[in-house]
Amino acid sequence: MKLLQSTLQPFQNPSRRGMSGGRKTSVQVPSPSAGVIEELLVPDGGKVEGGTPLFKLRKTDGAPAKAKLAAKPIPEAATFTPPPAPSTPPPPTPPSPLPTEVASGPIPSTMPPVPPVTVQAMDSKPVSAVKPTATPPSPVMDTSAKGIRSEQRVKMNRMRLRIAQRLKEAQNVCAMLTTFNEIDMSNIQQMRAHHRDSFLKKHNLKLGFMSAFVKAAAYALQDQPVVNAVIDDTTKEIVYRDYIDISVAVATPKGLVVPVIRNVETMNFADIEKAINELGEKARKNELAIEDMDGGTFTISNGGVFGSLFGTPIINPPQSAILGMHGIFDRPVAVAGKVEVRPMMYVALTYDHRLIDGREAVTFLRKIKATVEDPRVLLLDI
Repeated sequence: MKLLQSTLQPFQNPSRRGMSGGRKTSVQVPSPSAGVIEELLVPDGGKVEGGTPLFKLRKTDGAPAKAKLAAKPIPEAATFTPPPAPSTPPPPTPPSPLPTEVASGPIPSTMPPVPPVTVQAMDSKPVSAVKPTATPPSPVMDTSAKGIRSEQRVKMNRMRLRIAQRLKEAQNVCAMLTTFNEIDMSNIQQMRAHHRDSFLKKHNLKLGFMSAFVKAAAYALQDQPVVNAVIDDTTKEIVYRDYIDISVAVATPKGLVVPVIRNVETMNFADIEKAINELGEKARKNELAIEDMDGGTFTISNGGVFGSLFGTPIINPPQSAILGMHGIFDRPVAVAGKVEVRPMMYVALTYDHRLIDGREAVTFLRKIKATVEDPRVLLLDI
């Protein structure tokens, strides 16, 4: 509230007050009688309601004088009564300049025009009572401190989601059972060491153990065709295949893929090594197509490259069996009544017991064992 004069005449006192109801406006507050304002009861800019006392007024009989009055009547409090809001604001009129001092003489009978004030929406709460809410700073994790326990969430890529779906599907559909055996790798290691250089010189490929197991699996699948078959759950039929397509599990940064080597029964060691190298190179460059992984009648998984000693592989649907290779470790074994240290590998065959019985599964795994331990079995077809 800004006071322009220290003395008032009846109905001739302009002042400004904030009105309630969420709006702010300027209104004239008429004085109940002539007198002098002794005390302001509401601070400048404060919020008032109808009937709120605004100031204490000391009444005088006539025009106020600058000299001190001898008697001081009891001041009475003036109250504020809000006038009705005008339907349309009056046109602006330039305000008349106000005198800095009240001249001695007749008091003007008319009030100077008050400029209109634009009505704006305003919160009913005083501005001084509104306190901004400070946003608390994000805590900074000190990873160098001991005992910090943190975690993070990463979206599964599409390949990982598909692998998880197929593995769970195999567990839900197949009646999986695993049988084990062990293979003496002495002969195959000697053959590999003896013919490594000549094989590399002729075929420009290194001779590994994988080609021996792929060829042995194809030989065993021809001996036990039920392992190469599959159940068609839609028609409730057993599908026997006359061809052998072996899937080879390859680990890539994005997940496990199983490219397929087709018509393995017609291949030799060099053809198998060449196909494995080509598929492995495609997998490392992320260039495998759907056609490279489609189909397959049997799968070989080689966990031995990571040093695995023992494990039970999961069937790759819709196939019926999978061979798990493991690491080669020296172990004491009985040979011709004597204890000798030999390089040994555990192998595991997981099969769908709905289709393959234990006799066929054990016979199949023993055929692989015999072929790897003595590759001459392939030449003699025994």
